Amino acid sequence: MPASPHSSPLARRTSRLGLSLAFGLLALTACQKSSTSDEAASAASAAASSPDGAASAWLAEPRDPTPTLATQAASTTIPPIVLQELEKAKVSPDHVALLVVPVDGGPPLVNHRTAEPMNPASVMKLVTTAAALDLLGTSYRWHTRLWTDGTVQDGTLNGNVYLQGRGDPKLVVERLWLLMRELQHAGIRRIGGDIVLDHSAFDVPPVDPASFDGDPLRPYNARPDALLVNFKTFTLKITPDEAQKQAYVGLEPPLEGVTLPAALPLAEGKCAPWLNKLAALSLKDRNLIVPAEPYPASCGIQQLTLAHPAPEQFAARAVAGMWKALGGELAGSIREGTVPEAVRGRRPLADSASPTASEIVHDINKFSNNVMAQQVFLTLGMEHSGVGTLESGKQAVTQWWQHRLGDTPMPDVQNGSGLSREGRVSASSLGAMLQRVWRTPGMPEFVASLPIAGVDGTLRRTHTAFKGNAHLKTGTLKDASALAGYVLSETGRRYVMVAMANGSNAQSARPAFQALMEWVITQPVASSGSHS
Repeated sequence: MPASPHSSPLARRTSRLGLSLAFGLLALTACQKSSTSDEAASAASAAASSPDGAASAWLAEPRDPTPTLATQAASTTIPPIVLQELEKAKVSPDHVALLVVPVDGGPPLVNHRTAEPMNPASVMKLVTTAAALDLLGTSYRWHTRLWTDGTVQDGTLNGNVYLQGRGDPKLVVERLWLLMRELQHAGIRRIGGDIVLDHSAFDVPPVDPASFDGDPLRPYNARPDALLVNFKTFTLKITPDEAQKQAYVGLEPPLEGVTLPAALPLAEGKCAPWLNKLAALSLKDRNLIVPAEPYPASCGIQQLTLAHPAPEQFAARAVAGMWKALGGELAGSIREGTVPEAVRGRRPLADSASPTASEIVHDINKFSNNVMAQQVFLTLGMEHSGVGTLESGKQAVTQWWQHRLGDTPMPDVQNGSGLSREGRVSASSLGAMLQRVWRTPGMPEFVASLPIAGVDGTLRRTHTAFKGNAHLKTGTLKDASALAGYVLSETGRRYVMVAMANGSNAQSARPAFQALMEWVITQPVASSGSHS
């Protein structure tokens, strides 16, 4: 059964957005497409009985009509410089969608195939993060809580430890260390019972990490989890010491059961074969991740971040490994379960709060972090329905989209990260969303989260004479390439730009996208007569 809005932690907040009211009223708006009549009635009742007594300011506004964009305007020709780059890259204009439109409205300067649904790759993160800032609020935080039951006597807890995840996208090693230290601050050196890990806030079916591209050790293939520890990745650090003729080996976080030599003898030889053996061994033996062979001095210092080949075991291994690395003892086992209601009603022993939603969105968009985007997507579903699932995440985004954008065609968001072969959105829909986001309270944080051309994030290596004039999200898959966001012209006018290419050589279109960005920057004025 979906939880009522009042059972959600966010619904109990009296935040600016009043999310419990938001989802209640959004359910009414979209009931003909996304809800049963009973669910709509329940949402209306929840909104009426809210302690706030009224919807938040933006919900009180009438729903926007469908924005006038490419689907309602005449097509335009592709700028000659962009067409030249497409021809040079052997990318057909029939495989490309291009949109340039003033951020504050008006006829598009460029409008080519913008009604065609296309795979935007990681540009899909724009939809997820815009919805999150709007619905969760920029100051929203995720909480990972720690409880104990039983009593402590002579350093031994005669009971269990419970660690509950609520979808935190950034529960990194340092914060896990602090949580385990809280047990020690409470006088606990030995846990007489079990460590119970509660993942129940999300309900996501297990997925083979190799299913997307056959490379399960790539960090971007890590899958979401309500108790996501360090992105389900570990960092292997190897530091050669020529004087001692050995290489020191370290692992972060420490993982229970993993065999790790303190040092390896140095040897001559090429680096690549040793690294290949490392990858093969990591896939074959989940308890032995470093080849017991001499380390080639030619490898130098290595710091390798890898996804664990058994992701379902990662949280348990990391929590147990960290506890024991701090000198703690565990008499029982580490297992999955839920926090008993009686225990959950007590004040937690520790409560680790994540960075704010605006900081999380910054990391997602600047560096195109897939698993963090999926965590946010599932969090929207959790706050919407009580449990984060792919379906509840889609429902939350759908209702937000329908309220903000009316009948503008919806994207197929899939998992919210863009790491999908099936995700689709039209340039017109994405452009309309970017225009609408420009008029929301979270606009400054959203724009600041986007990579700046030639400056930072995934665009830091962009060679352009106009550094800083564009905030654009990148997207790249094998058969998809995209670039979308905001561009500031030299005249001071700002434009929404969306560029997408699909097909076998889609990645070759990136120079054409950059040419479009620079063309926009150098536009003297927006003249509908000269571009229509």
